[in-house]
Amino acid sequence: MDIKGNAIYLDCFAGISGNMLLGALLDVGAPEALLRTELAKLPVTGYQLSVSRVDKGGISACYLDVQVDEAVQEHRNLADIVAIIDHSTLTAAVKETSKAIFTRLAQAEAKVHGMPLHEIHFHEVGAVDSIVDIVGAAWALDYLTIEQIYASRLHVGNGFVTCCHGLIPVPAPATAELLHGIPYYQGEIEKELVTPTGAAILATLGNGFGKMPEGFMSSKIGYGAGTWNLAIPNVLRLYLGEARDNNATSQGKIQTDEQCLVIEANIDDQNPENYGYIMDKLLATGALDVWLTPIIMKKNRPATTLSVLVTSNCQTKVTEIILQETTSIGMRFYPVSRAMADREFIVIGLPWGDVKVKISSYQGKICNVAPEYEDCRKIAEKSGMPLKVVQQVALKEALSVC
Repeated sequence: MDIKGNAIYLDCFAGISGNMLLGALLDVGAPEALLRTELAKLPVTGYQLSVSRVDKGGISACYLDVQVDEAVQEHRNLADIVAIIDHSTLTAAVKETSKAIFTRLAQAEAKVHGMPLHEIHFHEVGAVDSIVDIVGAAWALDYLTIEQIYASRLHVGNGFVTCCHGLIPVPAPATAELLHGIPYYQGEIEKELVTPTGAAILATLGNGFGKMPEGFMSSKIGYGAGTWNLAIPNVLRLYLGEARDNNATSQGKIQTDEQCLVIEANIDDQNPENYGYIMDKLLATGALDVWLTPIIMKKNRPATTLSVLVTSNCQTKVTEIILQETTSIGMRFYPVSRAMADREFIVIGLPWGDVKVKISSYQGKICNVAPEYEDCRKIAEKSGMPLKVVQQVALKEALSVC
């Protein structure tokens, strides 16, 4: 299987929900069998996952449905959900992304209801179906190595929707809170087309909204189906591809991304134990890279420079995290350009299991071949083979087919 792409563009003409996004990610290559294996790592029960192909307004789409046994479910707060995710055996990246989305959702609910964050019970969005949708989407994005997420204006729908509090307007209050800074329109369809889960995913991970970015090159299109039959096809269209600089050429010019910023803060009073947590949280929010540099500040104080590479669309979210999670009370910004090799992934079958291999090329020439560390580590742990041997065998096999 050849999976290529580091970015997706979501065409949300019929809105977005968690299961629509996950269905679309399955449609472009995330394997259903592996999704089920990963979800089984969560300590939750009382649901069945159904995946099928359906027709929505003449478009064939992947429909993912989480059928929940309500008798065994309960209301959960943020701490409950974080504990479920932390007690799983999912990868650290999937855990951090999932927790970041749920935290963003909890913050919106807390603001709407005027309650402290720890007192918020998620009600409908705390049910197992939302845990499956959010964790499943986090896993699929990681599996497909998606680094940038772009979306069109969101069609949110119109009218009112019934929830545990009674009738509320569309978009629902928590959804509206999550959509600050994201362009949307209501249209004529009297349905809730953007759910709080869908809005939380985009608010947490989205890099840009509006027209498809210039230079975006799609390699595959998938469709995730919604539940209703509407006057328009009730699907989320997902373009899988690469976000490239449209001004770059293959005649020796360096490909650069002028949208990047470096955000930096000099910190001399931060507990060093917290940096790992802060770095994971920044990466889960959409930062392209995070690094620490030891420095000496005034009065010969040892300190650390926290540096974050971001697109301009992540600037606000990253700024919030730095001010909330570190002791810094200010930071600086400066624009940078970066040269990027083209990247694609192939899957190499080894006697002990499959390994994804990243193949990087520049101006049509391969410049690096690298087996994915996590895949090699899992094989080493399971087989007892030394990690370096697994990596060497994977690299040898990859080079033979490049």
